[in-house]
Amino acid sequence: MEFRSFEKSWGAEIQADGSVLFRLWAPGQQQVTLQLADGDYPMQREQDGWFVLQHSGIQPGATYQYQLADGTCVPDPASRAQQDAVNGPSLVVDPRYSWQDSSWRGRPWHETVVYELHIGTFTPEGTFRAAIAKLPQLAELGITQLEIMPLSQFGGRRGWGYDGVLLYAPHSAYGSPDDFKALVDAAHAHGLSVVLDIVLNHFGPEGNYLPLLAPAFFHKERQTPWGAGIAYDVDAARRYIVEAPLFWLQEYHLDGLRFDAIDQIEDSSSKHALIEIAERIRREITDRPAHLTTEDCRNVIFLHPRDEQGAAPLFTAEWNDDFHNAVHVFATGETHAYYQDFAQAPEKLIARILTEGFAYQGEVSPQSGEARGVPSASQPPVAFVDFIQNHDQVGNRAQGERLITLAGVERTKVLLATLLLSPHIPLMFMGEEYGETNPFLFFTDFHGDLAKAVREGRAKEFTGHAGHDAEVPDPNAESTFTRSKLSWQTRDTEQGRAWLALTRELLHVRHQHIVPLLANAGVPRGHVLKTAPGFVAVSWQFPHAELSLALNIGDKPQPLPAMKGDTLFAWPSQQDELPQHAIVVRLAQGEEKA
Repeated sequence: MEFRSFEKSWGAEIQADGSVLFRLWAPGQQQVTLQLADGDYPMQREQDGWFVLQHSGIQPGATYQYQLADGTCVPDPASRAQQDAVNGPSLVVDPRYSWQDSSWRGRPWHETVVYELHIGTFTPEGTFRAAIAKLPQLAELGITQLEIMPLSQFGGRRGWGYDGVLLYAPHSAYGSPDDFKALVDAAHAHGLSVVLDIVLNHFGPEGNYLPLLAPAFFHKERQTPWGAGIAYDVDAARRYIVEAPLFWLQEYHLDGLRFDAIDQIEDSSSKHALIEIAERIRREITDRPAHLTTEDCRNVIFLHPRDEQGAAPLFTAEWNDDFHNAVHVFATGETHAYYQDFAQAPEKLIARILTEGFAYQGEVSPQSGEARGVPSASQPPVAFVDFIQNHDQVGNRAQGERLITLAGVERTKVLLATLLLSPHIPLMFMGEEYGETNPFLFFTDFHGDLAKAVREGRAKEFTGHAGHDAEVPDPNAESTFTRSKLSWQTRDTEQGRAWLALTRELLHVRHQHIVPLLANAGVPRGHVLKTAPGFVAVSWQFPHAELSLALNIGDKPQPLPAMKGDTLFAWPSQQDELPQHAIVVRLAQGEEKA
């Protein structure tokens, strides 16, 4: 058994003598009172706006909150858990847990197959404990990593998690901190690593009392799409933000983090907060690999350098929206909104992405009119996380349609095979493995004026978008949430079993033939063999092998270019030309290529 915990600068920390030390940064307040079940206790105001109180006789599970001078009661911004709602009392939590995974040493990045899931819709129950029962199926299939959408406590009981406000508390509707630890423990027992999507760029609209406690936590002159920017250059605010990733990794024994929309993290400090976070993680997490991925619309590579051994001293890989966007246009023909950047010859953009990383490497975006991206061919393929759908690209459609609904079964199968058999790191969205057709909609649980604003804003957002003429589902309706849950019975239908068989075969081929190429691959040279409407053929030259892939989702057969080696996979079958809705992947093993 092992015990792990992380001592935070903020919040309630159980001390060695059993007492609890409470620390709150509230320079916007002249007095703060700690409310416990046995009475109210004025906190001592120290320099720089910190309020401190150490108290004995408090048992784990005890409720507490902070009362301000005007009588307002607020939760602990660094709460480890809430009794229930985001606006209610916080809980004193004993962070110790009897871990059973002492032999777990993680999994190397190059063998990663990511499975993105939302706890609330992954199972009918929508809890950490219920998710445990599904882990054997994912492990058997060939999934190696769970990526869990954000968990920090947010307003209401249901939501995506990107509007969290209590950064250190798992959302209470999903279960307790120990329940989440049990899920991680069980995943490790099945050979699955676990990473968490974490939001460090903004706070949600309900339950965020930091502007009241500490106005200096935000720079009002810096605006993000969600409000005033966080003051990462202010010491107390920086500690709150920088310690959160370490907290989740250490206290919950996670294997990595996905950092949401880092292009919105603007920091004027001498060392950017993201660099400090990555360096601390690399320095302090040494018993297992820490996989750190970023979402960044700028198409940059400076956060993902490689050392001489090919290791990533900062961030491991970048979510590659270019791949999804080009594939989406390629498969559906939709060119509204940001898809207009991929409207011209999407097959050529896909070929460039597969062989060089990004589609936009400094070219001007038709949508924005500005240059975007930098050259990316110097990056190894494992520096890019590709997907043909995810929570964002599905859920940010008015009707939440998955690709299978938009592009059809046959095209989607070809694109899934492309995703899983390219040397980039693949990400699958929950249910994709068995051909889920239920939508994944945008849902919230707000009330009053906030609910009205979200409802009207959502409807306005899609005015004039292609395919969005139908009424936009009300994000606050419980039915919008329940419609987004996975239909596990679909897994056992004839079509579901056929999808599972295909996914299993593809992942078997990947683990047996593609993953070994990536272990010490460096940067293989990519080549575009041929493109045509609906058709892409590319190859990658590794030190002692050549991998090639050709796919056709066009309306006519295409002759295959020269592709060396043995066929690893062919759908629907091996032929001299590639018919409609087909893919072939070949591998030539041999001497080092010139």
